[in-house]
Amino acid sequence: MKRSAGILLPVFSLPSPYGIGSLGSGARRFADFLQEAGQSWWQILPVGPTGHSNSPYTSESTLAGNPFFIDLELLAEDGLLTAEELETARVPESDQIDYDELKKSREALLRTAFSRVDGEMAQAVRDFTERTAWLKDYALYRAAKQHFENYAWFDWPDEGLRRHEPDALEHWRVELAEEVAFQSCVQYWFFSQWAELKEYVNSLGIGLIGDLPIYVSLDSADVWSERKEFLLDSEGKPSKVAGVPPDYFSEDGQLWGNPLYDWQAMKWDGFGWWIRRVEGATKLFDSIRIDHFRGLESYWAIPAESKTAKVGTWEQGPGMDLLGVLLNWFPQISFIAEDLGILTDEVHKLREVSGLPGMKVLEFAFSGPDNAYLPHNYTPHCICYTGTHDNDTAAGWYANATEEERAFAEAYLGTAGAENVRKALLRTGQSSVAELFVAQMQDYLGLDSRSRINVPGVPLGNWRWRLSSDALTPDLAREIRTQNALYGRCAPPAKEELEDSLEEMVENNK
Repeated sequence: MKRSAGILLPVFSLPSPYGIGSLGSGARRFADFLQEAGQSWWQILPVGPTGHSNSPYTSESTLAGNPFFIDLELLAEDGLLTAEELETARVPESDQIDYDELKKSREALLRTAFSRVDGEMAQAVRDFTERTAWLKDYALYRAAKQHFENYAWFDWPDEGLRRHEPDALEHWRVELAEEVAFQSCVQYWFFSQWAELKEYVNSLGIGLIGDLPIYVSLDSADVWSERKEFLLDSEGKPSKVAGVPPDYFSEDGQLWGNPLYDWQAMKWDGFGWWIRRVEGATKLFDSIRIDHFRGLESYWAIPAESKTAKVGTWEQGPGMDLLGVLLNWFPQISFIAEDLGILTDEVHKLREVSGLPGMKVLEFAFSGPDNAYLPHNYTPHCICYTGTHDNDTAAGWYANATEEERAFAEAYLGTAGAENVRKALLRTGQSSVAELFVAQMQDYLGLDSRSRINVPGVPLGNWRWRLSSDALTPDLAREIRTQNALYGRCAPPAKEELEDSLEEMVENNK
C-alpha cells in the first residue's frame, strides 16, 4: 500500500432525501469529493442487513446486502417506482436516522417495486439467483422469518426447517415461493447498484476499504444453514458466547453474544466457510479490515448465561492456520489487522508473521511518551487513524479527555484549544510515517460527540449519524487536499500540486 490517505464514512451516513444513505447519487457525490480532496480510500462499515440494534456488526448474513441502502431513484429510473411514490419516501433533512420510520415505510416501497418486475429484469434476477450460491438459503431464511412473525430461526415451529433438513427446505421453498422471489430480487438490486457504484469509485482512483466482522449473529442465515461451523447444542443454542473483557471502551467489557466458532471443525475442512465469506467480501471491497484481529490469536469465551463480559476465559484461536489460507487464496486484495483491545506479545507476533499492517489510533495516544499510538513510536507498516467508528469524534475526544490527557496532547501537538488541537491531530496523522492515514469525516468537519457513530457497550441509539447535504464544500476538499499534498499523501502527488499547496500554506500562515 503506497503512502496515501482516506476518509471513514458509513454508507448509512451519506446525504439523501430518503432518510438514510444509499448507493445512488449521494454516494457518487461523496466519491467525487474524495477525489477532489486527494484521497485514495473510502472506508465504510459492514453493509449487511442489520438486526434489531441496527448495528452493522449484528447482521443477518455475512454475504447479503442491506436493503435500506438500495437507491430508490435508481429503481425509479428502471420504471419500478413512480415520482409520486418517491415523494412519499422523502423526509425532512436530519442528522439522525429514524430506523423505526424506515422499517415502516421502506419495505412497502420495495414490495411495490417488486410487483412491477417483469421481462428482462425478471430474467436477470433469476440468473443472479442461479449463480449466487448463498442466496438460496438466505432468501428462504428471510422468507421464513417473515412467515413466522420474525421469530429467530431456533424458535421456528417446524423442527425440520430449524435443523435445515432437505425435505423441509424443499417444502418451505414451495410454500413461500413468492416471498423467496422477493428477497432474491432485493439482493439483486443491492448487488447491481453496488457493482455500478464500485466501478465509478474505482474509476476515480479510489479504493473501498470494508470491514469483516470476526463474528456472526446467532440469529442469522449463516448459523442456521451451517450450524456445524459453530459451537452449538442440539437445539442450536450456545453454551459460551463472544465478547471482550473490561477495557478502555467499557468497564464491564462488551458482551456481544455471538456464537463461537468450532475452529477444529473449520480447520478439518480447510476453512471453507471463511474462504466463501471472504470471497463474497472481495466482490464489494478492494481492501478488508479484519475486525477484532486479536480474536484470531485467542478469544474471550463468556458463559452464555452471563449478564456482563467480566467473567470468561481466553481460548486459543486459529492464528496462521486461518490467515495463511486467506492470504494464499486472495493475493489480489489487501488486508488490515484491527489489532486493538487487550494485546499480548502473541497477538503482536501473529500480526508480524502474517505481514498485515496494524492500526494506530491517535485518540488512544496521549498517556505518555512510550505510548505505542504516538507517531514517534510508529514503524511505517501501519495505518494511522484519528479514531475509528467506535471512538468519539476528534472534537468530542478533546472535550471529554482527562485533564492529564489533554495537557499531554497540547504539549505533544504544540497547540492548545479545541479547534487548534483538532487540526493539529489531523496534521500529526497525515505527517506520520504510517502508510495510510484515515480520519472520520466528522473530524474534518469539527463535529462534536453528538455526531459519534457508536458507543461500545451501549446497545441503543448508535449507528444513526448522517452527513448534512451541504457539508462537502469545495473549500473543505481544497483544505484536505492541500495538507495531503504537503505530506506526500495526495492522489496523484503531482510536483506542481505540491508546489501550489506549499505556496498556499505559506500564504495562510503569514
